[in-house]
Amino acid sequence: MQLDQVGPSAAGSNLILDHVGQVVLTLNPSGLSWKLAKDMENEEDSSYCLAFASKTETEIKFSDVYSVEFINWGLIHEPILPNAGGFFLGRDSEMYRFVVHGYQKSKIRRNLWVLTAYIFGHKDLKMCQTWVEQINACINMEVGRPKSLLVFIHPLSGKGNGRRIWETVAPIFSRAKVRTKVIVTQRAGHAFDLMKSTTDRELNSYDGVIAGGDGFFNEILNGLLSSRHHAPYPPAPTEFMQSIGHGNHYPAQRRFNHSSSEGGSVHNPNDTANESPRQSEDRDPLLPSSEAILSESSNFRTEIGPCDTDQDSVFSIPHERFRLGIIPAGSTDAIVISTTGTRDPVTSALHIVLGKRRCLDIAQVVRWKATISSTDAPTVRYAASFAGYGFYGDVITESEKYRWMGPKRYDFAGTKVFMKHRSYEADVSFLEVKSAYPITKEDFPEIRTQRRRLLENPKKVVCSVNCPVCEETVRPASVLLNGVTTVSQVDGEDLKWLRSKGCFLSVGAAIISCRNERAPDGLVADAHLADGLMHLILIKDCPRTFYLWHLTQLTRKGSNPLNFEFVEHHKTTAFTFTSSSDESAWNLDGELLQARQLSAQVFRGLISLFAAGPEI
Repeated sequence: MQLDQVGPSAAGSNLILDHVGQVVLTLNPSGLSWKLAKDMENEEDSSYCLAFASKTETEIKFSDVYSVEFINWGLIHEPILPNAGGFFLGRDSEMYRFVVHGYQKSKIRRNLWVLTAYIFGHKDLKMCQTWVEQINACINMEVGRPKSLLVFIHPLSGKGNGRRIWETVAPIFSRAKVRTKVIVTQRAGHAFDLMKSTTDRELNSYDGVIAGGDGFFNEILNGLLSSRHHAPYPPAPTEFMQSIGHGNHYPAQRRFNHSSSEGGSVHNPNDTANESPRQSEDRDPLLPSSEAILSESSNFRTEIGPCDTDQDSVFSIPHERFRLGIIPAGSTDAIVISTTGTRDPVTSALHIVLGKRRCLDIAQVVRWKATISSTDAPTVRYAASFAGYGFYGDVITESEKYRWMGPKRYDFAGTKVFMKHRSYEADVSFLEVKSAYPITKEDFPEIRTQRRRLLENPKKVVCSVNCPVCEETVRPASVLLNGVTTVSQVDGEDLKWLRSKGCFLSVGAAIISCRNERAPDGLVADAHLADGLMHLILIKDCPRTFYLWHLTQLTRKGSNPLNFEFVEHHKTTAFTFTSSSDESAWNLDGELLQARQLSAQVFRGLISLFAAGPEI
């Protein structure tokens, strides 16, 4: 069959598509399209045959293409027409070839992205090379795609499959021409130490860092922020515990004080305790496992702006270019599911190489006292998904006794802790946020489904791709702290500190929804990735059967586990906690932190992820 000798053009070129036959390939401003050549079949029949034979679409956008490569001389397979009873048209033939690598969204599983590869062939070498050059020029114009990444592999994550999982997705990065520096951790806290000690110059040479699993991600996050995120502490519980009652006013601005009521001293962030973390393992963010990664906060600066892309510039947080990515390799992968909608290494790899971006809120947790008698300097930790006390902290503590059981120890420990049904007396204070994002119809003139739903029921809009809540422009009532939005005033009035004191089965703060395979809607179904809020969940003492009912609702999609009289749910930007006992174990993203007295505040969009958000 005679093939033309022209290069890519709007009119198209005659090429052979592997397993399909001769097609006319056209280069459009937004992508590639093709159809069977008219001299093979009439136009109506060719569309049917092509769609059936290739079992793919007849076009692909450049935004969905991550690589094109020339693969030299080789075999192009003959097409099979389904309505010909298996009759073959033409013969297998050898020619020069190039392959376009991209993805398609699965038609069976929502949020799952499936690799696709379209192999085109031609007898003329220059024809194939010209097409490769033109397609490469188009995909290189796509904004935000990474060129260089730092990759950490935890050999014990994913039930010991961390290295194998990376080897599965590594070819995607290679084809996309993304340079990767791969580090396999050798000891406990290795990733934390490397991220903390890496120079700003070296970090600026990368477009991001990749981790495997949520627990390992938390270790890298704390290593990154420990010496680079500079912000005043939230108020210590003792600063105002005696001055407020339930519903009394307390100026929101004081939440950023450094002062403590104990002697009126001023805490310097540079005095923060620095402890070596244990290396994260395969763990559940809600019911997982080991000692805390404790980080150090260095000298406070009043302004942090976007980082200059020059490699010699200071690496500032937040960063306009640098992103973090996660390849699911843990026991639960709640952050991955909450940000991509699925737990699939290939899908996550595609989000990364295609340069997807979503901002993510981060909670700064300051431990003021580990025990009643402790006199240590404050300790700073960061959490991306969840901080929990009571039931959640006890499960981690108990699971450490059964490390030999592997991931199953969490189920075993959870059952034992549930049967004990232990409650704790504690004092919790939090900033009241009545309406962090007051919305009117004038704010959203666009006729978009999500925005219409937001107007109808602003409290129940689930975070998704192009989320109107996360993308909402910062309002004048908010203040900009170190480049990060935190809500401190609404309608010109100071927010109130509210107080809840009593016996609690658990105290939890969800920064994101925390979706996972056990809890399909997560802890809080309508929690957002970057709205600047935490969801404070206080489970008051109640009969064991009631608490079981609450836990059971978490496992059911579409249920409402917060709709119980013994459950308090508050949206807040900051909270403080003091335990009446000396035994206070907290779960921070699956890490154990002993803290009798702590405070937490959320920073809106402090980091960026390689993720597009889930499709709902």
